[in-house]
Amino acid sequence: MHTTAAMTVILLFGGSSDERHVSVATAQSVARLLGNPLCWFWAPDGAIYDVPVSEVLGHERAFEIDFDPKRPAIWPTLEQALDTLPVDDPAFFLGLHGGAGEDGTVQKMMEQRGIPFSGSGSAASAAAFDKGHAKEQLRGKVTSAESRIVGVSDPDTIRTAVETMLEQHERIVLKPLAAGSSRGLFFLNRSEAFDDIIAKIAKLKLPYIIEQFINGRELTVGVIDRGNGPIALPVVEIEVDAGHSFDYEGKYLGKGTREICPANLSHELTKAALQTALAAHTGLGCEGYSRTDIMAAEDGMYFLELNTLPGLTISSLVPQELKADGIEFRDFLEEQIAIARKRGVSRDAKAAAR
Repeated sequence: MHTTAAMTVILLFGGSSDERHVSVATAQSVARLLGNPLCWFWAPDGAIYDVPVSEVLGHERAFEIDFDPKRPAIWPTLEQALDTLPVDDPAFFLGLHGGAGEDGTVQKMMEQRGIPFSGSGSAASAAAFDKGHAKEQLRGKVTSAESRIVGVSDPDTIRTAVETMLEQHERIVLKPLAAGSSRGLFFLNRSEAFDDIIAKIAKLKLPYIIEQFINGRELTVGVIDRGNGPIALPVVEIEVDAGHSFDYEGKYLGKGTREICPANLSHELTKAALQTALAAHTGLGCEGYSRTDIMAAEDGMYFLELNTLPGLTISSLVPQELKADGIEFRDFLEEQIAIARKRGVSRDAKAAAR
């Protein structure tokens, strides 16, 4: 497929979330294969910079160092950039992760303007981004761990919620309610002191979800649309060394973790994992692609969370799964743009019929 010739592809990356480093690394992987797309960097202050592909590819240590464009900003806000698009027939490839780039905000902006974009729509993006909302929407479709949500709160309120969960469970997991890349992730045993963790969470000023820890094998499964409905990709198993967790450093800096793709699972476990990922993708109304994190416990598969814009960096999991399934990364990217275009045409037709 060569969909890019009939349109201008704009690769949007960056943003103000703490996942912007991952976004830059994703942009590098995508720009390398998309055939000279326009590259728009969305700065943390909201400004939009038009940057050359060579500048994106030349940025070193993307996971650790902020991207600093050499040219001045073109627009002060993304809304103004979308309202004054300088090209005809654009299609956006969203290389964004976290925050407004993944919670439905950007998707809503583009839907309102009839601009095609990759990935899920605003409703599915918002539903999946809020881990509590996602679990509630998928109730009856997948199995999830027991959890409770704590809003932005003082240390005493957070401590009460933690103590309540620890009365019921030997081990718990604490993670931001709406964030990714495993930042702000904590594990806590009943016998441990946790004042330091409480202080860190209170300082972050983020809503948190506190979950029962499920002991098992940590799996993740990508789901992609290829024009004829969603298909699940090969399962990845995450092996974590003692004393480590699958946090930001484990994911992107290779510290204390290994990713096995395809996972060495029985036929029955593989089938159950694939079914869980497909159920989550369709149950949340996702489009294009997603990645679902799962825990394989003795009593079955537990849904952990779904990412509507998972990383596409050289260290990311979906590219590994695509390779294991014999799907070229370039073909995947072009198929996603084709899906975005088709969806945009469908929306235009529905609007015209009203």
